[in-house]
Amino acid sequence: MSRQVLGPFNRVEGDLEVTLEQADGRVSAAWVNSPLYRGFEQILQGKAPMDALTLVPRICGICSVSQSAAAAAALADLAGVKAPPNGARASNLMLSAENLADHFTHFYLFFMPDFARDAYAGTPGFDAVRARFKAVEGSAAAEALPARARFLQLMGTLAGKWPHTLSVQPGGSARAILPAERVRLLSLLREFRGWLERHLFGDALEAVSALDSTDALWAWFDAKGPARGDLARFLDLSKALGLDRLGRAPERYLSFGNYPIDGARCFAPGVWDSAVGAVHPLDTRDIAEDISHAWLAGSAERHHPLVGETHPDADKPDAYSWCKAPRWRDKVVQCGALARQVVDAHPLARDLVARGGGTVMSREIGRLLEIARVLPLMEAWVRDLAPGEPFCVEAALPDQGVGVGLVEAARGALGHWLVVRNGHIQNYQIIAPTTWNFSPRDAAGTPGALEQALVGSPVGDGADMPLAVQHVVRSFDPCMVCTVH
Repeated sequence: MSRQVLGPFNRVEGDLEVTLEQADGRVSAAWVNSPLYRGFEQILQGKAPMDALTLVPRICGICSVSQSAAAAAALADLAGVKAPPNGARASNLMLSAENLADHFTHFYLFFMPDFARDAYAGTPGFDAVRARFKAVEGSAAAEALPARARFLQLMGTLAGKWPHTLSVQPGGSARAILPAERVRLLSLLREFRGWLERHLFGDALEAVSALDSTDALWAWFDAKGPARGDLARFLDLSKALGLDRLGRAPERYLSFGNYPIDGARCFAPGVWDSAVGAVHPLDTRDIAEDISHAWLAGSAERHHPLVGETHPDADKPDAYSWCKAPRWRDKVVQCGALARQVVDAHPLARDLVARGGGTVMSREIGRLLEIARVLPLMEAWVRDLAPGEPFCVEAALPDQGVGVGLVEAARGALGHWLVVRNGHIQNYQIIAPTTWNFSPRDAAGTPGALEQALVGSPVGDGADMPLAVQHVVRSFDPCMVCTVH
C-alpha cells in the first residue's frame, strides 16, 4: 500500500490537493485538501448588511452572480421583501445565464480535452475526439468560445457588467429592461439555441429534455451515433471507457431548488435519498457544519450555520483542509446539476442514478440535460418581461434579525446565513457547492463526497496524474475559491 499526493487539478484555480492511498492499482482511500484560506466570513463581520452585495461577488469571478443572488436572497429574507415579477424574471435570467455558461465552459474547456490526450491513443474514435477537443488546437474550442461570448452579452443588458454586478438586489433587479432590449435578449437566446442544437446536441432542446430513461438516451445515441453532436461523442467515450462505472459518490442528492417565480421554484428543493427512493423535504435546520478535520478553531460539535464560526488555526492536529464538512442529518450528500435534476424528478436523471448511481457519466449528462431544460425557461422569462412595470422594490432592513439565502449555483447548493445586530453584520456564514462535494472527513471519520467517489478509481496507468482520478475530480467541476471563501 502506498500514498501519492496530486495537484493541482482545476484549470481555473489550482488550489486543490488530493492524497491517494493505493492498493492493487486502485484508490483505497482519499483525502481532499483545499489549501487556500481567504476569510470572507470574517471580512463581512461588522459591515453594514448591504455591503454584502459588494463583497460576496468577489468571492469568485466565474460564479459571482450566484453569490450575489444568495446574498440578495438572505437580505430579502431579513427585510421580508418580495421582488416584483419583472425583478424575479430578470434575476433568474442573470443566474441562469451564468449557470449555463459555466456548464458550457466546463464541458468544452475543462472536461472534454482530457480525452484528447495521447494516453488514449488507440481507443475507438480517438482521432476524431482529438481533432474536436484537443486543448487549444481542437475545433470545439474555436467554435464554442465565440458562442459563449455571444451568449454572455446577455449579462451586459441584464446586469450592466459581469462579473461583480450590483444589479442583483433584495427587491429584484436594479436594471430595468427596455422594449428594444427585450428583443435583443430573445435574439441572443435564439442564436445560442441554434448553436446548441447544431453542435452540442444535434437535436432540438425539447427532444433532449424529453429523453425519459437510460434506454431512451442510448436509443437516441444509436439513431445517428457520435456524428449526432458533442453529447453523442461524450456518450461514445463513456461507453468505451466505462465512465458510467467511475466515480460513484454517496447516493444522496441535495438541491435548494432554483429560479423562484410566482411563488414557486422552477426546480424543486429537497434531498433525494436513493436508499429509500424518496425526496425528503428541505429543512435548513437539518444542515450543520463539522470542523474536526479543518484548520479551524472552535468546538468539535457540529453547528448550524447561523451559529457557526470561522477562526483559522493552521496548527490544528488531525486537520488537513481549510474546507469545513457540511452535513445533512449527519450524512454526506452530493450536489450539482445532476442533484437538481434528480430532486426535480426528471425521469432520465432518476433512471441514471437508479441504474448506475452518481458517476462521472451521470454528472456530465446532468449538466447537459440542464442546459437543454433551462434555455427554454430563459426564453419564456424574457417573453414575459413587461417593460415599464417595476423591476425592483425598496427593501428596508431592520436593525436586528436573521436572513437565509438559498440558491443553486452551477455546481450546486449555495447557502448564505446572515445575522444582523444593531444594524451591522454580527455573523455571516456561507456553504458553497464545492464545500459540500469536497469536504474533508467529519468527527465520525466519514469521508466527504469526492473522497468517497475516488475510491476504486484505477491509478495503474503510470501517469503522474492518473487520468481516471482527473475525470472523477473534474466531473464535480470544482470551484475552490468558493470552497474556502
